[in-house]
Amino acid sequence: MSGAEDRRADAAVVDQDAAQLAALGYSSHFDRSMSKWENFSLGFTYLSPVVGVYSVFSTSIAAGGPPMWWNYLLVGLGQLLVCLVFGEVVSQFPISGGLYPWARRLVGKRWAWMAGWIYAWALWATVSAVAAGGTPFVAALFKVQFGPGVQLVLSLAMIAVVTALNFSGTRLLARVAMFGFICELLGALAVGGYLLLFARHQTLSVLMHPPVAAGGASYLPAFLASALGATFCYFGFEACGDVAEETPNAAREIPKAMRMTIYIGGGAAMFVCLALILALPDLPAVLAGKVADPVADTLVAAVGMSGFRAVVVVVLVSFLSCLLSLQAAASRLLFAYARDEMIVGSRWLVRMSPRTHVPLVALTVSGLVPALISVAGFWLTNAIAAIISFATAGIYIAFQMIVLAALIARLRGWRPSGPFQLGRWALPVNVVALFYGVGALINMVWPRAPADPWYSNYGMLLGTAAVVISGLAYMALGRPYDHGRAPEGDAHLLAARRNRV
Repeated sequence: MSGAEDRRADAAVVDQDAAQLAALGYSSHFDRSMSKWENFSLGFTYLSPVVGVYSVFSTSIAAGGPPMWWNYLLVGLGQLLVCLVFGEVVSQFPISGGLYPWARRLVGKRWAWMAGWIYAWALWATVSAVAAGGTPFVAALFKVQFGPGVQLVLSLAMIAVVTALNFSGTRLLARVAMFGFICELLGALAVGGYLLLFARHQTLSVLMHPPVAAGGASYLPAFLASALGATFCYFGFEACGDVAEETPNAAREIPKAMRMTIYIGGGAAMFVCLALILALPDLPAVLAGKVADPVADTLVAAVGMSGFRAVVVVVLVSFLSCLLSLQAAASRLLFAYARDEMIVGSRWLVRMSPRTHVPLVALTVSGLVPALISVAGFWLTNAIAAIISFATAGIYIAFQMIVLAALIARLRGWRPSGPFQLGRWALPVNVVALFYGVGALINMVWPRAPADPWYSNYGMLLGTAAVVISGLAYMALGRPYDHGRAPEGDAHLLAARRNRV
């Protein structure tokens, strides 16, 4: 096919996408230039197996020992079910903003408003948490004495950098996400492969031998506690749908990109985690909590300080690309809210840059709010710890609001009509995905250590309560869901119309 024919084919696809979006009640001014692989890269860098594993490895291994590795497989299977449900929804409703517009079409505007509110705050808290998690690596790379003040400055600097990058438009976002994906995957394979080949201190049998519990107690509670590490790692695939209006042939390509995020991202996380477990030089000391940072100690022991600095560079690229994807997802959600006039300042938040075709005000807010959370955390450590610990729970709550919304819509008569369909498996997958998600949430918020500070035991619950109560107050006082006139709750009605035709 000649170059001219390629351009005509691409233009035809974009025209079809615009027609589909118009049929759903929207027009778009985004730059629809993100390929399937770039869309997948956005989800992969948001999931970021290196960030996910390195951030929580020490707590997970201390809680459950080496068998905690199996959680990455189990949680991955559960999240794959959620991903399949999302794939059916986005295939029929490829609208920017992801969870919010999906909930709006499946159930209605009130449900959608609350799902978007919870998800937005979870994303902003996650941006702040990931920025804070990346600061020790920045300090190590530049040999800066690390402390609370340095952490704050470096966190703000990282947020500012990714905001500036996001201002540059979809093309740069796509390229940075692709670059981050390549660096992170190659880094994970190289580091993990080296550890497995040349720095192994444990055998595979440790994965089958849990630590002996005091008094002969059951291992199950420890195993469930250690699942929080894998739970933290397996989201990001929904970000592929947040940029649906920036991806050609979104109805077909985004469900594929979502599944690839689970397969490749989850596989990389399992590989990295396995390599770290088998390379631990002193497993009993790690299990006893005598090693403050088992990841750093293991890497230094395996590759030396020079090799460790090279690994730090890869880790920093992973953190920055993760932040970039998180902020992009948050800004598109905020833009979708504003387009439907669902939030204060909508006429500003909906504004697009005429040059880069991105929502600059929504991006600015998605940088300022995480920055304010970081600043507040410098003085209000305990209170902000509750907000940040809410981040993962908030994302899972928003996920399950979509899974439940899809189930409600099915029971009302919705039959997905997009290119990606589960057919006769749709209902059982939806039901099992809901049971898995609710179980994961209960496990996530369950208080486990009465002797620890309150925010360790109840931070997720209190953070969630604060976000939900503030959202309900906003809904009651401002009735934001009544301002716009965009279609809502019509998924089952669309199915009924098709049947009549």
